[in-house]
This record gives sequence, structure tokens and C-alpha cells, in this order.
Amino acid sequence: MAEINIKNVAKQFGKTHALHSIDMTIKHQEFVVLLGASGCGKTTLLRIIAGLETATSGEVWIGDKRVDGLAPKDRGIAMVFQNYAVFPHLTVYENIAFGLRMAKLSESEVERRVQRTASLMHIEQLLKRYSGQLSGGQRQRVAVSRALAMEPDVILMDEPLSNLDALLRMEMRAELKSVLAESNTTTIYVTHDQVEAMSMADRIAIMDQGQIVQADSPVEIYRNPAAHFVGSFIGNPPMNFLSANNAGNGQWLVGNTTIAGPQSDKPILEFAIRPEDIRVGEGSMTVEVRLLEPLGSHTLLACRLGDTPFRVIVDSDRAVKVGETLAIDPIAERIRWFDPDTQLAL
Repeated sequence: MAEINIKNVAKQFGKTHALHSIDMTIKHQEFVVLLGASGCGKTTLLRIIAGLETATSGEVWIGDKRVDGLAPKDRGIAMVFQNYAVFPHLTVYENIAFGLRMAKLSESEVERRVQRTASLMHIEQLLKRYSGQLSGGQRQRVAVSRALAMEPDVILMDEPLSNLDALLRMEMRAELKSVLAESNTTTIYVTHDQVEAMSMADRIAIMDQGQIVQADSPVEIYRNPAAHFVGSFIGNPPMNFLSANNAGNGQWLVGNTTIAGPQSDKPILEFAIRPEDIRVGEGSMTVEVRLLEPLGSHTLLACRLGDTPFRVIVDSDRAVKVGETLAIDPIAERIRWFDPDTQLAL
């Protein structure tokens, strides 16, 4: 069983705290994505699991074995980097076979594993080519095949698709998820691209300033963000946030209307709603349209609610004009409330 247990892992670079006491369990064969902006600590955590970085404190376990004191080669992991690291002087076959031969496997076993992983990644027809004869997407497939050929317990991937164009990234996302499911490995995948995270992960760990803010399924993170940061980071466009003043008896003054909300003694809470979770043409809340952004199937309206920017998504068939005042009604069950002091969801 390749369950990964990260226990109280912290990392300091001088006086800078890159990671703050990370605790997380990644189940056997689970696909977990570490998602966050540059500098949040996700690659540092990945490198500590790989053995390329040493934690200041804490433990890393794979299965029933503590591995943070072991060399990378003894941890039962494989890693795919952002740059492909494909040897230019070797053929595709020799690239995939390189680690297997270093492990002194028999040639028959090398042949079996190379053919199997090349078939999984649909590059079996490229085995005699050199890397200079391959496209970027093909080189990325070679790098993934080389990792999978080692039949590791754990595979770590550090932004492996970031150098590919948009269409190829979309194709590779679908292929990678299905291939890794077939390979029976536990996967940790680092990215700053929320589309990659939402489309590929069994579970997403949102990181900010060296901490895991929320770890849950993509749908749960999107629908029920645990903190203001998650709601502002996940979604394109992100959630709308407005200050809500306590009107008593669970009623809150939001913009120019009163909305039912949580019972609280706090004078102010933060009201949040996603742009697509708003009914247009009804309700007592009003916004002024400042800009239209046609996006194919829908149109994004950049509006103002009083002095606050506010985004609304409508069907592309709906006729809306700049300067128009719209009545809107946030869908009650989609509203989220946050404590402005802790920034956490209520």
C-alpha cells in the first residue's frame, strides 16, 4: 500500500518559513493536486517528499516505512519535472529504459516495461526516434513513460504540462488521468493552473503562504470554500465579496438590500456569491453594468453594486447594454458567509 503520511512537516530557509507544520494523508492510488500561487510552498513540499529537499522538522511516511531519512532512490518514487529532461543522445526506447537498466533489470523485463508504458502513452511508434525529432507533447509523453516504467509506488509531478500549448495541455490532462488510474500508483501533482487541478484531481490541497488552507474534492472546494482565499482563488472569475452589516434577527444589509443570513453578534460579515449563481431580472438587489465580456456560451458582466465591483454571468443570448441597471437575486443556497476577522467560512 502506497499511502503517504505527511506529519508536521515544516521548512525554513534562514528566517523564511516556506512550510508551516503540514499534516496530510494521501490514500493509496489517490490523485492529489497541490494547488496555489507561485511561492506558496507546493514545490518545496513535493521536493521534501521526493528527498530532493530536507525538512526542518516533521516526518514523511510511504506505506509503513518512514522515508524522510532515505535517499531519493530508496523511496520507491518516480518524478516528472516541468522541463522534460529527456536525453537528446538516446532514442525514445533508450530514454524509457534508462532507469530500468540502472536498476539492473533483465533485458526481457526492460523490453516488457518499455513496450507497456509506451503503449499506455501512445508513443510505441516513436521508440526509434531521438528527442530532436519529437514535438513538445511527445517529449512530455516520453518523460511520463520513463517514470511509469519504474512501476513506482508513488509518482510526483511538478507542473509537467506547463510548457505545452493550450490544446495539447487539454489532451494530455485526459490521457494522464486515465493512464495513472491504470498504473495503480499514488500521485501527487503540483500546479498553479486551477483548470488542471479541477479536471484531474481526486482531491485538491489549496496552499497559501506555506499552509494547506483546504483539502477536499474539486466540487466541494468550488461550492464550499473554507476560507476567503479559496473563494477568491478558485473560479474564473472568482467569487464576489461584499461587506454585510448586521440588521438583527439573522438579517444582513448587503449593498442596497437585506438578505437572510447566519445568526451572529458580529457587526459585519462577508457575503460571497459566484457570478453564475445569480438570477438576473428579479430580486431587490440592483447593479449597474459597466462592461460586457462575451465568452461564447455566456457573457460576463462587469458591474458595480454601489462602489463595489460585482460580476454577473448571463446566457450569451440575453440582451444587455452597458449602463443598464439590472435587478439581481443571489441564489440563497449558493451564498457563502465569511468571518472578516478569521477569513474563514461560517
